[in-house]
Amino acid sequence: MDDPSKIADVIPHDTEAAHTFASWLLDIIDGALNTIGLGKYKSMEEIIYMIMVVACAFFIGWLFQKFVQWSLGKIVSVRHGTIGKELLQMRTLTKCCHVIPPIFVMALAPFAFENNHHLLGWIERITGVYALLALAVGLSSVMNFIFFHYNLHDNTKGLPIKGVLNIAKGILWIIIVIIAVSIIVDKSPAVLLTGLGAFAAALMLIFKDSILGFVAGIQMSQNDMLHEGDWIVVPNTPANGTVLDVTLSAVKIQNFDNTIVTVPPYTLISTSFQNYRGMVDYGARRMVKTLTMDVTTIFRLTDNQIDNIVAKYPILKEFVDNMRQSKQLVHSDGSLRPINGTLETNLGLFRAYCCLYLSKNPMISSTSQILVRLLDASAYGLPLEIYCFTATTNWNEYEGIQSAVLEHITSVVSDFGLNIYSSSTLTVSTADSQAVGNPAPAGPTPELSIKATDQGVTARPDGSPLAPAAPTQPAAPSSPAPADQAPKSTI
Repeated sequence: MDDPSKIADVIPHDTEAAHTFASWLLDIIDGALNTIGLGKYKSMEEIIYMIMVVACAFFIGWLFQKFVQWSLGKIVSVRHGTIGKELLQMRTLTKCCHVIPPIFVMALAPFAFENNHHLLGWIERITGVYALLALAVGLSSVMNFIFFHYNLHDNTKGLPIKGVLNIAKGILWIIIVIIAVSIIVDKSPAVLLTGLGAFAAALMLIFKDSILGFVAGIQMSQNDMLHEGDWIVVPNTPANGTVLDVTLSAVKIQNFDNTIVTVPPYTLISTSFQNYRGMVDYGARRMVKTLTMDVTTIFRLTDNQIDNIVAKYPILKEFVDNMRQSKQLVHSDGSLRPINGTLETNLGLFRAYCCLYLSKNPMISSTSQILVRLLDASAYGLPLEIYCFTATTNWNEYEGIQSAVLEHITSVVSDFGLNIYSSSTLTVSTADSQAVGNPAPAGPTPELSIKATDQGVTARPDGSPLAPAAPTQPAAPSSPAPADQAPKSTI
């Protein structure tokens, strides 16, 4: 770029229309200056000419924007096209019209100056830089429109493609800046690109997060790992909520307490995170609860006791009849909902009742696994785990369903002669077993009454010592975290 006047060579300033308009404008300016006695000042004529050219350029650009917006509005009102509405909404064509004023100035500026005039060169450089910036704004608006249209209509999987848009816009602006700097310093862009290699290390440090974010965005898009609107949990961070936005440098997550957590995209790739999109798409949410049964209330059932319980809970009749005929320990219909129970003990029959209750409960998913099982015994008793899926993933409904299930199971447990462990007061008596027809034990053994003292030490009525009572554990605070993460509740 040895000659600055070559900057505007791409602009058709030598056309007949441009020459006619420039001559007419110069004649008006020259006549006005002669009238006031300033006609001999050539520089004054050039300055006034440039001011009027710039004013006309912005006025014509403004008129063109209004015309384009009005024409597009008329077309949309007649054809009702979605693309036209989106172009109007995002003002894409209006932003593209910003390139008109610098083109107009570059086409008319040479008529007021000599080609070798130093001022003309600076005017063309400044105008050229402005034209490049206006072009970058227009191309960025086109990219935004393409991204918006594709993300709204064609991105059916909800892939996080905003990072790709940011990279494309970043490359565009880097190219524009390099060309603009080459115009200002009057050097070839190739010279600047050659010297740019010396700053590669510094640029890698400056744009480290952007580069890592771009790579992470490609990996997440390729593997379909994250969408906007997903519920995710990122370990070792306070992030536990809905994804609001995925950009080149940050993933914004709105927690359930309405706080916003920002996580770099490469953190999700370098570590691991939990995405509950599969749960939402499946339409069922897992519920895992544990009731610790008092082992001293578990006893063998007689036929009379079984009949008494079946008379109170007719839902058990088919199960009891099948078990008495087949003599099998577990009855299953071949589905994901086996009726897991026995007739040997009151706890086995209670397990069967829980399975039947869950399988016939409309609030529990009928197509998901239902399981009632016993876990390893502990110092507190024998844990009974209830494993099932609710028929909804809505948080409020989910909490209401699991509360209703626990309330019902807790209320009927005494009808089977069972007690649920309580660390504050533990009473073991024969009254519950007698409720279902279990005879009291023979011999002079008195009724056991075990009470926890303030120091947590218990003793039998005969004075023999017992192991210290386990201290009461405080209840876990309520949290919007999913049931999969919450600690198992022990009632």
